[in-house]
Amino acid sequence: MKRIDELFRRLRAEKRCGLIAYVTCGDPDIDTTIRIVEELGRAGADAIELGVPFSDPIADGPVIQGAAQRALRQGTTMVDVLRVARAIREKSQIPLIAFSYLNPILRYGVQRFPEDAAAAGFDAALLTDLPPEAGKEIRAALHKRGLGLIYLLSPTSSDVRASLIDRSSDGFVYYVSTTGVTGTRRDLDPALIDRLREIRSHLAKPLAVGFGVSERAHYLALREHCDAVVVGSAIVRAIAEGEAASAPRRAGDVVRGILS
Repeated sequence: MKRIDELFRRLRAEKRCGLIAYVTCGDPDIDTTIRIVEELGRAGADAIELGVPFSDPIADGPVIQGAAQRALRQGTTMVDVLRVARAIREKSQIPLIAFSYLNPILRYGVQRFPEDAAAAGFDAALLTDLPPEAGKEIRAALHKRGLGLIYLLSPTSSDVRASLIDRSSDGFVYYVSTTGVTGTRRDLDPALIDRLREIRSHLAKPLAVGFGVSERAHYLALREHCDAVVVGSAIVRAIAEGEAASAPRRAGDVVRGILS
């Protein structure tokens, strides 16, 4: 967790909104995923979400669903995801977040995953379908290994719920910008900025905004109202749009286009 905490302290000191980049491990293959993550860091990403491919990704739109299916066809497993993290950690101290559904963690082992994830260099896990009421065992196991557990906060969450998520989430709170699934969108929800102002009054932890953030205009609109944005589908789509050899450059260009 130290790398994530240090990141948000640095962003605050620099008065800058960070960018967290998401990739699906194993799409198009593990070695290319490693090169993509390295390029995302060079392009300016402040942290990386390493997506664990899952057969039933109900929170994701067609772009990330497609990436998960391609990765699974390649035979990508949790062991491969851990290999990506180890390879990145050999060269970089960029914060790494395991982005997963609960099922792959349960299958791998609630006690085994934190041990292996910490050894691989992860900093935290974000489990999209795990509510804080059901997360005590996993959070304790992660904390034992020095890892955090990050929770999602939705637009339909009450103020009471927002306070609960704030208390339960480690490092930062991930705010879902709109109801529905992940995916690039031309326009942000018109009510998003007002809701962010309201939500921040109930949070002590840093706030990251994701789901649908895909363009520089989105970043400019949000940067005064959150501590980081999360970009996923735009990167994953770029990766899929051409040959594997040039996928790292295409992914990096998405981040460069948003930040500059």
